[in-house]
Amino acid sequence: MSTEEENPTTAAPPAGSGRRALVGRLSWGLADQAASSVSNFVVGIYVARSLGVTAFGVFSLAWVTYGVVLNVSRGLATDPLVVRFSGVPDTSWRGAVSRSTGTALGVGTVLGVVCLVAGLGVGGRVGSAFAALGVMLPGLLLQDAWRFSFFAAGAGRKAFVNDVVWGVALVPVMVVAAHVDTVAAFVLAWGGSATVAGAYGCFQSGIRPRLGEARGWLREQRDLGYRYLVENVSLSGASQLRAYGLGAIVGVSAVGAVRGAELLLGPFLAVLMGLSLVTVPEAARVLRQAPHKLSRFCLLLGGGQAAGALLWGATLLLIPDRTGELALGNVWTSSSHLIVQITLSVAGAGLGTGAAAGLRALGAARRSLRCQLFASACYVGGGLGGAVVAGTAGSAWGVAAATVGGSAVWWLQLRSALRERHRETIPEVRTS
Repeated sequence: MSTEEENPTTAAPPAGSGRRALVGRLSWGLADQAASSVSNFVVGIYVARSLGVTAFGVFSLAWVTYGVVLNVSRGLATDPLVVRFSGVPDTSWRGAVSRSTGTALGVGTVLGVVCLVAGLGVGGRVGSAFAALGVMLPGLLLQDAWRFSFFAAGAGRKAFVNDVVWGVALVPVMVVAAHVDTVAAFVLAWGGSATVAGAYGCFQSGIRPRLGEARGWLREQRDLGYRYLVENVSLSGASQLRAYGLGAIVGVSAVGAVRGAELLLGPFLAVLMGLSLVTVPEAARVLRQAPHKLSRFCLLLGGGQAAGALLWGATLLLIPDRTGELALGNVWTSSSHLIVQITLSVAGAGLGTGAAAGLRALGAARRSLRCQLFASACYVGGGLGGAVVAGTAGSAWGVAAATVGGSAVWWLQLRSALRERHRETIPEVRTS
């Protein structure tokens, strides 16, 4: 078998890997994503109503920057963990988690310093928001790393509890931030509550992140980690470039309008952002136990998300303006005109993530990297090209077209990877 398509997860399936265990793991995954969705949605709505469209645009720039850093951490620390240490014996899992979470903490510290220095250099409202983000990045990335770690062990309940702790901690600090009424205060409140949940993850697992072993982890996982790093950063980096470019071409308020429309699709966007928490470990289990079912699993996964996003978007179109204004304040006026485009983008992304989970389970890092680079280039080109031609609405249509096209490429690559794997396994069957 070629090293490119090698499935790196070789451990035996866990004892409770039957249908009931699968339903249980997916149920906790859905519960965790619901908790994450509610938290992200409430934070976005609360900040949008408190700050207005322009200041909310500044908050959104910090948010998409966090998305880039988050994906750096996932690519180097937790994506290899999920692929290689899902369902392994407890001793192996605990050793890998201590190094993986230490790596996430190290990424947060290094890039947090960069954000802090950049923010202090820029100054103003944007600079203070980025400085606050830099201070909070270690805690934000550690909390995310615990979620991946728990799902790799099939302990989705612990991931759910951790997200609930974050949500509960958010309530008092958001109230305080509203009294301060600055973008930086909201960023500190959001990141500070995540830090509380990150610390609680150490208590839940009984594992201490080993920052000093981060270099060893990066060396051991370099065959997957650096490819996943490029893949993940191209995804979040494309979103960041589109946001910065849209702000430069149309204005910062346009960034707030797009973010407001995305909030309306919040439940599905949150699921997409954290998809690999559940689907990659489950796809890896399907591959080990019933390889012929992987394609169907991915299709049901992607098709279900796409259908759900379309149904939710259709419902949003029926919301009266008065109700929308209650949710988003004056951001609603600008965001409501983008619902159709954002819905198509989320549906296209949802369909593509089904194929992406299959490629991750196969360990086909080169194929998934090629897909993501192509999709990211289309995303930036469509988003900025559309902005030049037709402003905010044109940018949204460009992104929708790019996302649907990128999804098709993901599925073509999964089909090719499955065919290649089938050809490689035929000789083994004949000689047995």
